[in-house]
Amino acid sequence: MTLPSPDRPLKIGTRGSPLALAQAYETRDRLAAAFDLPHAAFEIVVIKVTGDLIQDRALKEIGGKGLFTREIEQDLSAAKIDIAVHSMKDMPTEQPPGLLLDTYLPREDVRDAFVSLTHSAIADLPQGATVGTSSLRRRAQLLHRRPDLNVVEFRGNVQTRLRKLDDGVAVATFLASAGLNRLNMTDVPATPIDTADMLPAIAQGAIGIERRADDAATAQLLKAIHHTPTGQRLAAERAFLATLDGSCETPIAGLAVLDGDTLTLRGEVLRPDGSEVIKGTRTGPIAAGADMGRDLAQELLASAGPDFFDWH
Repeated sequence: MTLPSPDRPLKIGTRGSPLALAQAYETRDRLAAAFDLPHAAFEIVVIKVTGDLIQDRALKEIGGKGLFTREIEQDLSAAKIDIAVHSMKDMPTEQPPGLLLDTYLPREDVRDAFVSLTHSAIADLPQGATVGTSSLRRRAQLLHRRPDLNVVEFRGNVQTRLRKLDDGVAVATFLASAGLNRLNMTDVPATPIDTADMLPAIAQGAIGIERRADDAATAQLLKAIHHTPTGQRLAAERAFLATLDGSCETPIAGLAVLDGDTLTLRGEVLRPDGSEVIKGTRTGPIAAGADMGRDLAQELLASAGPDFFDWH
């Protein structure tokens, strides 16, 4: 196997946000450690994506999830980069032809974090308080618990959203605990929310590495850093999402956990206004994870009925 070198570095494509860069550096560091290579054997290539360039509108208004991946995948297909590093919760369930997503780093904390300069929990918020989030899932889950709250659009990276809190645009918001941990942001006033109270986004806390399907050399490199348990959990979660045809217009949550040889998957779909939530659980052998994901999704679709999805 030919290894990358300072003369012929492996090009790692990523978005340019601080969190995206932290994930790309983690990928580089794991590969460097696995093969005893210097950092100079890798090149971080920052690619501007539509989702980062347009900050003043909701994602569903400008095209949904592919906004954070499209330009990166185009450069990967064109061999301008060798691998692409993604936050898995941003990833559509289907890859473009010729690209493969089969490498995952160890998953971080999956929980959402409640972030506020003045309050420590959702229950502490006063009647009618303004909460900011760009996530349709978090909005629906919050309004299901607290329909009295005023929820406003709150896009931007971690730093931007914290600045909006400082500016008083809202009294609270939510961030992924994984992102705060990866950025070592221990000073942020964040309280993790138990997954029993707020089920996370599909694949939250997981980093995925995409490559060209015909690039055997890169496949060999990535095999050394793949975390099998994370892949097993995501197989169930993403099969659940794919069967529901999840997009940025559909509030969907799900989480798979492993216990020995057993996988348990919890999933839910919500109306965007939080007025109704339909949920279910599947437990079985790890190898059946994807089948369980599809089966649970079919159950929720049947329970919801066609009018439940009228918002499309």
